[in-house]
Amino acid sequence: MDKSLKLYIAFLVLLLSVIVIIDLNAPKPINWDQTYSLKDKIPFGMYVFNEEADALLKNRTIQKINVTPYEYLEPLYDYDSLVNTYTKKGTFLIINGFSVLDAQSITELFYFADHGNDVFISMKSFPDQLLDSLKVTIGTDFEYTDKSKVWLANKTLGKEKYHLKEGTGNTYFSKIDTLNTTVLGYQGNKDKKINFIKVPYKNGNFYLHSQPAAFTNFHLLKDNHYQYAGKVLSYVPKGNVYWYTKDISGNSISQSPLRFIFSEPALRAAWYLFLLGFVVFIIFNAKRKQRVVPIIKPLENTTIDFTKTIGNLYFQEGNHDNIMDKKIIYFLDKIRQDYLLDTNVLDDQFIKKLQLKTGKKIEDIQRVVYLINHHRKGNFESVESDLTELNSIIEKITN
Repeated sequence: MDKSLKLYIAFLVLLLSVIVIIDLNAPKPINWDQTYSLKDKIPFGMYVFNEEADALLKNRTIQKINVTPYEYLEPLYDYDSLVNTYTKKGTFLIINGFSVLDAQSITELFYFADHGNDVFISMKSFPDQLLDSLKVTIGTDFEYTDKSKVWLANKTLGKEKYHLKEGTGNTYFSKIDTLNTTVLGYQGNKDKKINFIKVPYKNGNFYLHSQPAAFTNFHLLKDNHYQYAGKVLSYVPKGNVYWYTKDISGNSISQSPLRFIFSEPALRAAWYLFLLGFVVFIIFNAKRKQRVVPIIKPLENTTIDFTKTIGNLYFQEGNHDNIMDKKIIYFLDKIRQDYLLDTNVLDDQFIKKLQLKTGKKIEDIQRVVYLINHHRKGNFESVESDLTELNSIIEKITN
């Protein structure tokens, strides 16, 4: 291990140590997520409610339901014509920030209420199917200010108003069936809005409450806000309470082998920093540690240049006879090699054989034979035009 590598590793270890120490000593930021989870101790979890449920719901038997209302209630219905009702009676309790109910479960809750049971729902938003059936309309134009408060309509429960602000929503019940619906609570200041109602449904009742934040850790531990939660829950009829906890139980556990590291902010930051440092290390050490190999250019093929040079030399000297001799020698040698013909006598018999072998025009073959014989027998000096004509005819035959 060379010296530079040791320095890299030492620097990364030191940097990781400093970051972990600083992160461990730094105050953890407050998580304001509105999870409504029973295991969350953050402000808007429901850990306190889960621990104090028996005290908040006195004289009631609480059973947590970790499946959908349809999955739990449907098997409890006895279809016997003499019975034709649910084998269990009580109140179905749902507390969550937003609607988590499917259509089948909502229908099942209506059946449950129809057979003399009650349904208590505290949410910031409600399913349209539920609101339409109960003839209730939601409004969202309410503005929660520093002076806004919540209180109960029943004076026997006390006239005190509670200043719930953190985590609350702007939902209220803008339209209700005044002949059948009972107003149980309000929110606001001068312009009070309805946030808690009781709606009869056949042989049972629906209790709808629009401020579920009242049941979170923050408000159950702040001042006297727990009193408001207790007063709201006092409307839950005595008896069995089936508390729907499927989406807030927090039982979902990551199967990742790194789940503990990711669950702790300090370890998670150290893990990401380690990965970043490892990538940087790979990048800096990916270079080959040797001298640069010089580029050696391959030797050039000078055969063509040499041929051109020789050709130009002959041409510039004007020795056309010599060039024509070499052209004729090359041509006849190619005829012998390619077509296996005897080139000692260039007569009519040779012309016919060459024409059959090459398939070229008989006129071109006759012309090249004439030019060759003429050149060999002639006692005159060849000129450039003779050389050009001979070369042209040879190319027609050989190409």
